[in-house]
Amino acid sequence: MEIERINENTVKFYISYMDIEDRGFEREEIWYNRERSEQLFWQMMDEVNFKEDFNVDGPLWIQVQALEKGLEIIVTKAHISKNGDNIELQTDDGNAVDFPVDKKIENMLEDKFSKEDEEDNEQYNDENLWIIASFKDFEDVIQLSHYFINDNLGTVETLYHYNDTYYLYMEFLEDEIEEEEQENMISKVFEFGNDTDITNHVLSEYGKIIFEQNTFSNIRAYFPANI
Repeated sequence: MEIERINENTVKFYISYMDIEDRGFEREEIWYNRERSEQLFWQMMDEVNFKEDFNVDGPLWIQVQALEKGLEIIVTKAHISKNGDNIELQTDDGNAVDFPVDKKIENMLEDKFSKEDEEDNEQYNDENLWIIASFKDFEDVIQLSHYFINDNLGTVETLYHYNDTYYLYMEFLEDEIEEEEQENMISKVFEFGNDTDITNHVLSEYGKIIFEQNTFSNIRAYFPANI
């Protein structure tokens, strides 16, 4: 994906249809499946934020142009006026444009990406809890793995290497582990690792997988505790 920072509030990026398919999306889904198109959009925005520090903290103005081999997308962060009646957009030339809030630019994603009839915007809360921790030294990951030797985990652990740093993606399977146990395990992880803003989408695309699953047990097998 190619990213161009236009100004403080605007970023433009291009993604090919091949890249879209490599991310696990069908081309038809982008236009006919609202949920999947939103998943793709926020996956791309995670990458944009990571590379360009383009943090989304308010309404967006989204322009999408379908090209022969991919999509060109321009995203502009908007600011709501103090009285809440207008939204201000910073254009490419640096000029500000005001227009009424009732244009609802926060819903532009649905208008641009989807051709489905309008449906209720339901929020799904059935995703498992997950964390990502970073480790500068692989020795810290080894020590952490031995802290979990007696635990019945109920987790999915994937270890990546990216930009001279090790990243542990750890997902907690809701049906197999209690909330209190999750909190204890998270505390253990961050005794050795650090919290990070990197996303799993960036790691999946650019990171090198060291262990795709069963990270702790695999590390213990290669690096047993000293007796």
